[in-house]
Amino acid sequence: MKIKVLIADDNSFIREGMKIILNTYEEFEVIAAVNDGLEAVDYCKQHEIDVVLLDVRMPNMNGVEATKLISEQTKTKTLIITTFDDDEYILDAIKNGAKGYLLKNNDPERIREAITSVYNGNTIMQDVVLEKIKSNLMENKQESKVDTSLFSERELDIMALIAKGFSNKEISKQLYISEGTIANYITSILSKTGLSHRTQIAIYFLTGRIH
Repeated sequence: MKIKVLIADDNSFIREGMKIILNTYEEFEVIAAVNDGLEAVDYCKQHEIDVVLLDVRMPNMNGVEATKLISEQTKTKTLIITTFDDDEYILDAIKNGAKGYLLKNNDPERIREAITSVYNGNTIMQDVVLEKIKSNLMENKQESKVDTSLFSERELDIMALIAKGFSNKEISKQLYISEGTIANYITSILSKTGLSHRTQIAIYFLTGRIH
């Protein structure tokens, strides 16, 4: 079964170019390409879309606002693809339920992998984007801002390593515990915080802010 994709971008050249590129891959079916966030929300509510690619800056409704409504009102997963790596947009998009954030200068293969990964339930955060968030947040803020009383020492260790961008496999090697055990700890952390994925854990650990 093909992954049903919707593209939302106010630049017709990028919109149509992305559509042509993605349609060359057998696993995708680009259902439509729309001009702004409002159209994207309406389309996702009326059609079965697996993954929507959202530009950030669009007329009528931007990608960050559209992400919130699509995440709340549909089963569609959102992937922000943009030329803008503004920190405020990244944080807001993740807070609103975006499953990924990529810059448009990636090659088609990287975008293909990101869509497939998001479709399969993963969260994609391009390293350069995550590094930018971390460096800005950590400026003059070397200590974690979380309420440590909520978490066990092991949970805090895992959160710190997630904030450094470590995968479960890398955390496993660092702490000498199995990946399954780490997954259980992450489930516990998500449950205690009400967050939905590891990128939000990283941002929470660095800022102390859940919302």
